[in-house]
Amino acid sequence: MGRTYFVEEAVGQYLSDLSVKFKPYVTGLLIGQCSPQRDYIIRAARTPPKEVQKESNTSPSKLDSIDEEWITAHASQVISRMLPGGLLVLGVFIIATPELSKDSQNALHKLIFSIEKCLTKRRLWKPADEDVSDRAALQVCSATKKIVCRTYDVQDPKSSAKPADWKYQSALSASWLSLDCTVNVNIHIPLLATSPNHDLEKNTKNGLNRWSKQIEDSIFLINGQAKDNDAELLEGQKKLKGNTQSSNQIFDVKVLTQLSQGSGHRSTATVQVCSGFINLKGAVKCRAYVHNNKPKVKEAIQALRRDIINTLSDRCEILFEDLIINEGHCKKSFERAYHVLPQRLFVPFAGSNVMLSDYKFGDETAGEIQERFVEMLDQFVQAEDIHIAEEVNTVDICPLSENVDDTQQKQLMKATLLLKLQQNIGVVIAVAVAVFASIFSFNYFSD
Repeated sequence: MGRTYFVEEAVGQYLSDLSVKFKPYVTGLLIGQCSPQRDYIIRAARTPPKEVQKESNTSPSKLDSIDEEWITAHASQVISRMLPGGLLVLGVFIIATPELSKDSQNALHKLIFSIEKCLTKRRLWKPADEDVSDRAALQVCSATKKIVCRTYDVQDPKSSAKPADWKYQSALSASWLSLDCTVNVNIHIPLLATSPNHDLEKNTKNGLNRWSKQIEDSIFLINGQAKDNDAELLEGQKKLKGNTQSSNQIFDVKVLTQLSQGSGHRSTATVQVCSGFINLKGAVKCRAYVHNNKPKVKEAIQALRRDIINTLSDRCEILFEDLIINEGHCKKSFERAYHVLPQRLFVPFAGSNVMLSDYKFGDETAGEIQERFVEMLDQFVQAEDIHIAEEVNTVDICPLSENVDDTQQKQLMKATLLLKLQQNIGVVIAVAVAVFASIFSFNYFSD
């Protein structure tokens, strides 16, 4: 039996409008959420035209001219910038004239696997066994408006298409549940002396990879309580009159990072020569959304956990891209430098309590943000609807001098250890072992 996609009615109207405006074909992304029982599509966004197409106001006439790299890059940008936790690119669509329809499925197959390959390379979290790996390939005939939906298993490159149901529903995400948390970040990443040319981007990614494992092992308290993973998220919640939940129910989440990995893990220390460090510091705003059809606690925590990891990794990537564009380099840095990470913002979209995300640098205007939403998601955003969610977060890049004073190093280690202990009050740990491991590893390996 194939999967069923419950689709926001506004998506159907959007696809219908595209079929009139663009000939002979137009492609785009399907955005929503997976769950073990059913999948939800709450938004579609056409592929932005290239500059050449904008100037000539024309579209390619044959499917073999589909730019796979351009569409994949669009998907990558949407996922890394625009989607909070719980939202994914669940597939791709193509609206084509009848004469092109017979080749549409092959084109969709290539795009789905190209996008998945790109996303797999950049993610820092590990997929879970229960993750849904089917992705939708939606084909719409611009003449007859006939819809054909199929799915492919992205974990199996040789998988064949399976039929799927496509069902429209009104107010699909009007009462989804929101999970919010603020995570204090103070990540110390050493620059190894053996790393060629102070490759900041590579070193940062390695450091974030270690930090992401700490987030994976963290304890999540929902509204101050530790809940069983298999329990329903709404279990114990009081229902309102009419047997309905609040249309904007928000759960406050606290993240407790463990210093110790438990008795099953053996702590080791590695001595490595470092030529400097990178320090990521600040408080990041994280958010995830889950459907309201009896969601499990583990679904909600997984969505938020991935948003925590993604939001820091993605904005570091955005920063390095900005440095390359505006400064011409980000590989070499022999002087201490402070950089401000882009701030996270959220914007609503009509008919839903789910908010979309983006990041802005301090000198970016509301007009630039509005242009990005039009380009990436084909959505106009009012300037007054742009909500900045955070204070400034910084990146400190510092090469160390060759004669660093031992006293300074010891003071730095003590201050960092004290900060770690303060941030983890309430977590049961083997204090003596954790203190020893932290002191030994901070100076030479990583925080």
